[in-house]
Amino acid sequence: MRIGQTVHINARMKEVLIASLLFVSCVVHAVAMRAESLEFHHGVSQIPNYDLKYAPDFKHFDYVNPDAPKGGTLVLPYTWRFSTVSPMYKPMGYDMSYDKLIVRAGDEVSGHYCSLAESVAVSTDGRKIVFRLRPEARWHDGKPITSEDIKFSLETFREDIMGGGWSTMLGWISNVEAPDPLTVVIYTETDAAKQVPILSGVPMIPAHYWRDRDLTVPTLDPGVQSGPYRMSDAAPGRYFTYTRVPEYWGRDLPVNRGRFNFDTIRYDYYLDATVAREAIRAGEFDVWTENDLRHWVSSYDVPVLEQGLLIKGRLVAGVLGGPRLRLALNTKRAPFDDPLVREALSYAFDFEWQNRALHSGEQQRANSYFADSIFAATGLPDEAEVALLEPYRAHVPDRVFDSVFSFRRSSGTGVDREGLSIAQRVLTKAGYRIKDGVLVNELGEPLIIQFLIYQEAHNRILLPYVRSLSVLGAQASIRMIDSTGYGYLVREGEFDAILVDGWVEIPPSWQLRPNFHSGTGDRFNPSRIDNPAVDAMVDLALNATDLDQYVASVRALDRVLLWNFYQFPLNARGNTRIVYWNKFGRPELPDEMLMAPFPDGWWYDEAKAARITSQ
Repeated sequence: MRIGQTVHINARMKEVLIASLLFVSCVVHAVAMRAESLEFHHGVSQIPNYDLKYAPDFKHFDYVNPDAPKGGTLVLPYTWRFSTVSPMYKPMGYDMSYDKLIVRAGDEVSGHYCSLAESVAVSTDGRKIVFRLRPEARWHDGKPITSEDIKFSLETFREDIMGGGWSTMLGWISNVEAPDPLTVVIYTETDAAKQVPILSGVPMIPAHYWRDRDLTVPTLDPGVQSGPYRMSDAAPGRYFTYTRVPEYWGRDLPVNRGRFNFDTIRYDYYLDATVAREAIRAGEFDVWTENDLRHWVSSYDVPVLEQGLLIKGRLVAGVLGGPRLRLALNTKRAPFDDPLVREALSYAFDFEWQNRALHSGEQQRANSYFADSIFAATGLPDEAEVALLEPYRAHVPDRVFDSVFSFRRSSGTGVDREGLSIAQRVLTKAGYRIKDGVLVNELGEPLIIQFLIYQEAHNRILLPYVRSLSVLGAQASIRMIDSTGYGYLVREGEFDAILVDGWVEIPPSWQLRPNFHSGTGDRFNPSRIDNPAVDAMVDLALNATDLDQYVASVRALDRVLLWNFYQFPLNARGNTRIVYWNKFGRPELPDEMLMAPFPDGWWYDEAKAARITSQ
């Protein structure tokens, strides 16, 4: 009995000791926070000294309907296969079932508001961002969401051994600490505030569920989740189903009111876009994003469109700027290491002809890496940009300072003989001439360029370009391979030219370093850009202390990239084209809207749905 009592007392003493140590830790941490004079706020911006639109006591975002009815089903398509529902692999809809630390507002340039976090602070030197979590936050199994979960999530995704892109997104994080259950400290060697857009997209996963499981092993069990929806059923290659959680802990948060209105959201798999278009016209699913302008113009002239049952519309997408595609040349491979050759190749691309003949005039050329935003370089550089670029003049083309950049515009009809003539003159400067109908350099070597692709749609863009290059005497061709082989060759630098996604988040921040800086490897820098001026402008942008410097440094970066012709931005991104069945309510959006609340801000309209059913 005495032994048993001793064990009981020792166990009790252990509990008291642990509690005491935890209390002391919290006190010490709180004192340290106060000593550092951290200012906690309800939101944060990547722009220094930015005035958030929404006050600390705001009730809901202005662009949602706080009284939107709950109910109904939304069916969406997807066209690429998943064999697992592990969040490491990003299955369709996964982000709806996991909470994020912060949420981006859709109607201001750069406002991110606390969601899972209750408040946020950035250290005065910008190298640390601290989140205080909401004590009421819960996983779907009822366990509290703690700082250990956040630390586990960020560290797990940082490792990203499957190469899903997480490591590049989170590479700015140098360390994560969880000093107490409700405080998370993220350390970085760059400006922490510039990285907040990333944190608004990273799902937090439960350490108590995944710590003893392997996230990289394919599974059909989604595990414990926390968000407004729970993945309730999954058959990869067929569908993913999400069910709204009525008792969701965060349903009344200001950032969530009026959102997440459907009872069920299901993602159905379709083999390809052709099959999906047939299915949307037949009413098999509800909303289709149309990225092919041929079909946007001609594939939906059906009776239900005239009756107003099927609608062609657009989703505001000003939060994403730049071109949809960039043609990237491999500057580590001759002759594309020569700026004159790269410039000549730009004159041979007849965008206006393609736009008229292939896209019904629906596209706009992007004359900037940051098109459709205040960060796009226009006109001549102003004094602030010149001051930033002057120390790097040796690495900057003279035309950056005295010429306005714009890609050549043709008439859009026939062969652009003038553009090809300009290209030929530039190639002559680079040492090329025509010999026996072949364009060769001073050593007699032909100019060979092969475009590596893995998407059939890219053939349509490149074939006219290949014909133009052939007129010049270049030996141009297209090589189409599978996506796995494509990824390997691009990583190894075994290519001449490729088409890459060109979009950038506005304001541009976390993408700048991996896309353009020489110190971050080649995976997201396909042109292998290695220019001290580019590196400097990226660093200046990421460490800007005010909006003016931020804008000036990105515009200066834009000019250096454009005048070096590393890549050719093609069509500006613009708003998102959608085709949808008219059975939903949509909130009225203000003119300053940058990001459409879809699908989270839509709701099921029973009266509209009944009209469709009765047809």
